[in-house]
Amino acid sequence: MADAALRLKSLFEQLLGTPIPVRIRAWDGSEAGPPDAPTLVVRNRRALRRLLWKPGELGMARAWVAGDLDIEGDLYAGLDRMSALVWERGEDARTLAQALRDPEVRSAVRGLVKLGGLPLPPAPPPEEVRRSRAHLHTKRTDKRAISHHYDVGNEFYEIVLGPSMVYSCAYWDSPDGTLEDAQRDKLELICRKLELTPGQRLLDVGCGWGSMAIHAAREYGVSVVGVTLSQEQAAYARKRVAEEGLTDKVEIRVQDYRDVTDGPYDAISSVGMAEHVGTERYLEYARDLFALLKPGGRLLNHQIARRPWQDESAYDIDEFIDAYVFPDGELAPIGTTVTQLESAGFEVRDVEAIREHYALTLRRWVANLESEWRRAVGIVGAGRARVWRLYMAASVLGFERNRIGVNQVLAVRTPEQGDSGMPLRARTWN
Repeated sequence: MADAALRLKSLFEQLLGTPIPVRIRAWDGSEAGPPDAPTLVVRNRRALRRLLWKPGELGMARAWVAGDLDIEGDLYAGLDRMSALVWERGEDARTLAQALRDPEVRSAVRGLVKLGGLPLPPAPPPEEVRRSRAHLHTKRTDKRAISHHYDVGNEFYEIVLGPSMVYSCAYWDSPDGTLEDAQRDKLELICRKLELTPGQRLLDVGCGWGSMAIHAAREYGVSVVGVTLSQEQAAYARKRVAEEGLTDKVEIRVQDYRDVTDGPYDAISSVGMAEHVGTERYLEYARDLFALLKPGGRLLNHQIARRPWQDESAYDIDEFIDAYVFPDGELAPIGTTVTQLESAGFEVRDVEAIREHYALTLRRWVANLESEWRRAVGIVGAGRARVWRLYMAASVLGFERNRIGVNQVLAVRTPEQGDSGMPLRARTWN
C-alpha cells in the first residue's frame, strides 16, 4: 500500500510540532497534505537521510541540489511556506540536542530513520565547495571563490542575465518594464551619481562582463579600467569592448583590486563586488579605494546588505550560500558599511535603498533560467542549474520580506578644505 507521503506528513508534524503547510508527494506516488498547496516532491528515501544527517538548511539544500527534493506548483509560494520550517528555525547542534530531549521528537526521528532506510550519510553533491575556513579573503582564496561562482560558462550567464549581461540589481521604472531597460537605467544612474565627464578616468572594481565599463566609455567619454578575478569574464568583456570599438577607452584586467596601483582615478564604481570582501577586510577595501581616488573623486558602492543582529558576534555566513553559491561571501548591515567607509576617510553623501528592485530583477532571472532549462542543464549540469534556481528564488523572498536589502552608497574623497563638489540639492541624477 502506497502510504509514504502520509507517514512523512505525520512524522514531520510530530517532529516540528506544527502542521506542514505544503502538500507532500513521496517516491511511491502517494500524496498527503493541503490539496491546493505547492507540492514538496520527495523523490527517494535518500532525501530523508540527508535531512537526518544534516537537519536544517544545508541538508535541505543538499537534497535539492542532488535532485532528491523538488517543489511543484508555485516555487515562490512553496519556498515561502517552507522557510518558516527550515530557513527561519535557526536550529544548530545545541538547539537540536535540546529538542531531542522531547520524547515526541525522538519518536519522530526514529520513525524517519526507519522510513529512510539504512542511516548512512549520503555524500554531498559535487557542486558543494569543501574547504578550510581558515585564512579567508586572501588573494588566493578570493580568486578561487570568484572562479567557483563566475567561471561556469559565459553561455550560462547569457541565459540567466539576458542581453544586458549585468549581474546586479536593475533599476526599475515599472514592474512591467524590460530587464534590459532596467539594467541600462541602473548603469545610467551610476554614471550620473558619479557625475562622469569626458576625459575622466573611471575604475570599475569587479567589472563583470564589461557592461558598466562599456556604458561609461560610450555614453560619457571616460577612460575605464575594469578589474575582475574571473578569466572567463575578462575574455568576454574584452570581446565586447572590441566589438563596440572602445579598445582605446576601456582596459579590462584580470587583477585583484588590491593590486591596482595606477591611481589616482576621478571616480570608482564597485557594483555587486563588496559582498566578496569580507568583514575583516572591509576597512582595508575602503582604504584602498580611498587611496586610488583623487581629492574630490567619488565612489559609488552598490552592495547587498542584511538586517542587523542584536548580537552581531553571533552572525554566521549562510550555509547554503557559502557551500554552493558565494564561498566566503559575507553580508553586513548598511550602517556597518557606512561606518567603515567613513573610517577610511570618505564623506558619505547619499544612500539609496533599492531592495524592491532586486526582487524584480531576480524574478526575471529565474524566469530566464526556467524558460531555457534544458539548455542551461546542458551547459552547467543539473545540479548547478538547481543551485541557481533555488538561490535566486529564495533571494526573491529575502528581498521582498525585508530580510536582505541592497543599497547604493555615494561617497566622496572630500579635500581637507571641505569642498565636496556636490550640488546644494542632492539627487540631481533623478
